[in-house]
Amino acid sequence: MPDASRSDIGILACPGGAEFAQAIHAHLETITSEKMEERVRAIGRIYGLPRDQTLREINLSSDVQLAYGVDEPIDQHRTRNSLLPAKFTRFPNGEVKTEILASVRNTDIYIVQDVANRYPLRFQKNEPAQILSVNDHLFTLLMTVDAALQAGALQVTVILPTFPYSRQHKKKGRESLSAARIGQILEYFGVTRVITLDIHSKEIENCFNHVRLENLHGTYQILKMLATVIDLKDERLMVVAPDTGAVERSKFYASTLGRPLGMLYKERDYSRVAQSAERGNITDMKLLGSVKDRVVFLSDDMLGTGGTLIKALRVLREAGSAQNICAVSLPFFTTPETVETFQKAFEEGLFTRIIGTNAVYHDQSLLGREWYLSADVTNLFARTVYRLHYNRSLSSLLDDRSVIKDLLKRS
Repeated sequence: MPDASRSDIGILACPGGAEFAQAIHAHLETITSEKMEERVRAIGRIYGLPRDQTLREINLSSDVQLAYGVDEPIDQHRTRNSLLPAKFTRFPNGEVKTEILASVRNTDIYIVQDVANRYPLRFQKNEPAQILSVNDHLFTLLMTVDAALQAGALQVTVILPTFPYSRQHKKKGRESLSAARIGQILEYFGVTRVITLDIHSKEIENCFNHVRLENLHGTYQILKMLATVIDLKDERLMVVAPDTGAVERSKFYASTLGRPLGMLYKERDYSRVAQSAERGNITDMKLLGSVKDRVVFLSDDMLGTGGTLIKALRVLREAGSAQNICAVSLPFFTTPETVETFQKAFEEGLFTRIIGTNAVYHDQSLLGREWYLSADVTNLFARTVYRLHYNRSLSSLLDDRSVIKDLLKRS
């Protein structure tokens, strides 16, 4: 059991990531309380001490009394995780300002921002709610990072459930390598580490000189949700990669579940930009493998306008699949029409469920649909924060095969 750290954990939420940050903080409170209780029980067994006396000895050795005052109840200060208050101002010309309303000196700061949040946000109570772009969210994040470091934070880690510009990770002509530049901007601003979920390309990590990128995977959370709607040991179950870019992820699912793997090959017209599910840039799609009478499980990292996925589902149904279920780590549902397009596809029988995660914020307009299931990944992020703060290994969080095997045994 790790000893208490000399620095506190501070969770700082940008406007777009407020709900995600609150959930991380709640999980952190639970995790640190459980770890403290484990430590108390272990030391109590070794020395034959009752719980209250063990707590006093631990607090004395860790100088907790000096930090918080001996007159306060000991149990109230077993954890030092703060959800920090901050004030965000957006001026009429679009400029933003971040003001942290509590001391962060010598604090290990984790700034949470959901750059894909497309829902109206209110900066001040008397101002109308505004829909912010990815660029607005990103610049708010940068101002918050600078505010924390200017205020004396020990170090700053950025939690980006969605890494911005990650689809612009390679170039074929005179275009920018935007994903790399975003990483370098974060590094220049003084960020120590970035925590994200299923980044679109692992090569993005190569753009950093000093910043460490922790790329988490929500496979266990997704499979746990999948187990609520199908039998994971069903002999008819088959994994299909929706494109060549999703082969590695699909291979992981297929090998872990012990099921066959198929693949869809698609061709795009890159002279067109996908505007909606109906107006995409896919020109052709072919299926490699047989899905006749199969329960097909497709997994991808992100869902934008949904055109590619709808086309893939139609190809699978025409090939004779019995049931199609999709999993998407980052369910953007970019346009307002996207949700209705999937509602029509569901009513048409193209799929039975779509499993997303709460790495992208959504309200009941999506969460209330009978075909949509949301897997909670905030506990995964909270456990990552806890282990980073106490300098513990992340191996079991980055590779979740063991917990998936336990899930299969229980299912």
